[in-house]
Amino acid sequence: MWRDIRIEQEELLSPLAAHSKDSLGRRLPEEPCKVRSDYERDADRILYSEDFRRLRHKTQVFFNAKNDHICTRMEHVLYVRAISTTIGRTLGLNQDLINAIALGHDIGHAPFGHSGDRALHNCIHKLNPALSFRHESHSLRVGDRLSTRISREKIHERCGLNLTYEVRDGIVSHCGENYDEYILHADKMKDPDKIYETEHRKCMPYTLEACVVRLVDKIAYVGRDIEDAIRAKLIDYKDIDPEIRRELGATNGEMINTLVQDIIENSYNTEYIRLSKAKGEALREMIMTNNKLIYQSALIRRYEINAKNAVEGLFEMLYECARNLDRKNKSKPMERLIGFIDEKGYQEDEPPEQIVTDYIAGMTDAYALQSFEDLYWI
Repeated sequence: MWRDIRIEQEELLSPLAAHSKDSLGRRLPEEPCKVRSDYERDADRILYSEDFRRLRHKTQVFFNAKNDHICTRMEHVLYVRAISTTIGRTLGLNQDLINAIALGHDIGHAPFGHSGDRALHNCIHKLNPALSFRHESHSLRVGDRLSTRISREKIHERCGLNLTYEVRDGIVSHCGENYDEYILHADKMKDPDKIYETEHRKCMPYTLEACVVRLVDKIAYVGRDIEDAIRAKLIDYKDIDPEIRRELGATNGEMINTLVQDIIENSYNTEYIRLSKAKGEALREMIMTNNKLIYQSALIRRYEINAKNAVEGLFEMLYECARNLDRKNKSKPMERLIGFIDEKGYQEDEPPEQIVTDYIAGMTDAYALQSFEDLYWI
């Protein structure tokens, strides 16, 4: 009864919206919830997961910041959800689906932000060229395989959170490769069975809801990173090109408001999620400015060296432990790694480099640093 009410509410959405009753389903079938839609259920599973909880202690840009006002990965995710929901509600799209995709889009991020991602990729790819690390692909792996949930339902295979296809596609498709990408459309021709083989950065998401999250992901961080850089005394608002400030606004709030209104005005009742050319180009220039003034700054480069050293040091030592598992070894690093392996139920043929990558990627900044000290402290 209650679930039927939710389904009926979806009938009021735009004809372009995704409807949970039309979902391509889960990897393993489950009895539907008596109250929530499938997408709403997915959002709750992500929100209550340990993987989501750890995001509050993972870097956005500034590593292991002691200042409570510096943005964390969890805050970024919540900003993406809030902005995406505003746009989706106005366009008549499925807010439950947007909510789930936004909450899960960075759930597989490594510690130390994108610096940690790059370091992990280099480590695993050097040992096994067939393997790589991209946070969006690992977010899918977390949702499909690594995350665990408490349920009375008897599921006989390890299927992580067992999310619907539309949420899984939105998570793995959220990262656009080009900064000048500001017109998106839903690709209904994607093959669901090839979700792991598809080069998602070079193709569109499956739903318009996922397109919203993909575009908002950029909007949510560009102004917020400027705020943090100003707080860290890296830059001043006056360093931003006056033309960009006139086009987008002088503060993070003004930028978000300008871009949200522009997306709505240019996307309403269309099959696209898009910015106007002027605002899209201004956003691209803003991101490039951030790249020059913030992400390539001397301070961030020093952080990046520290992150690289920590990840590489962890990987090297833990890889040797994974290759030569010794349950009689009572050292803290070995016991923790064995506990992780047992918890995740890896098969015997799982490559040790993949196990170690999964283990490190799930660490918070502080836990990674503490593990590094445990391994190398003399």
